[in-house]
Amino acid sequence: MNIHETAIVDPSAEVGEGTSIGAGALIESGVRIGRDCKIAAYAIIRKNTILGDEVQLDSFCVVGGEPQSVGFDPSLESTVVIGNRVVLREGVTVSRPQTAGAQTVIGDDCFIMANAHVAHDCELAPGVIMVNNVMLAGHVQVGEKTVIGGGAGIHQFCRIGAYCMIAGNASITADVPPYVMAAERSEAHGLNLVGLRRAGFEQREIKDLKRCYRAVFFGGGNLKKKAAEAARETEFGTTPAGARFLSFFDSGKRGFIVSTRD
Repeated sequence: MNIHETAIVDPSAEVGEGTSIGAGALIESGVRIGRDCKIAAYAIIRKNTILGDEVQLDSFCVVGGEPQSVGFDPSLESTVVIGNRVVLREGVTVSRPQTAGAQTVIGDDCFIMANAHVAHDCELAPGVIMVNNVMLAGHVQVGEKTVIGGGAGIHQFCRIGAYCMIAGNASITADVPPYVMAAERSEAHGLNLVGLRRAGFEQREIKDLKRCYRAVFFGGGNLKKKAAEAARETEFGTTPAGARFLSFFDSGKRGFIVSTRD
């Protein structure tokens, strides 16, 4: 361990081998930090936060702060859990949940760029990338390997599926199915084909996803009903990726983004 003499580390905090803590950093009670982490100068880790191994927190991050929720009771106990190899750049804020015993979770290998905000009760699957100034409201779920462009805002309780691409400055107020590109005001702009190919999806999976996407988004109508109808047909959802796309429409609280074309 290498802890700067000006850092403030609560005696109850656990700090793993090989971890460094920079000048003026604050580590509060009950914090657990894994091995080989790098906590930069003036980063703040609030009480009961858990960090995995090889996590990087840049300067002026605040992890585990109280939720930005009117009337929140600060005595309520909740936790932020950060996975392994997560990078939080300058000024990132991650809020703890507003429900007793709950967790705000950032999965392994996520990369959260400068000044982005992850609100209370959010869950980020492994490999998510959030570009500068992204704003996640409370209870947002983001699937693995999704990229959210700079300045995008995601409404509370929205679900963002896996391998999505959310455009910079997008305003997302509805659920985004997996493998889809979204932009502007909750608009679907086709499949994230570049991301799928880079991730090694097979051509048969991409063809199945194209069929499923057209079946649900083209021609108007109720998307949930159309996805259910497609799922009953043998020509759609013939791969795990296609089946995952269709099953996404089974649940959710916010409705779904809409296509920009018929």
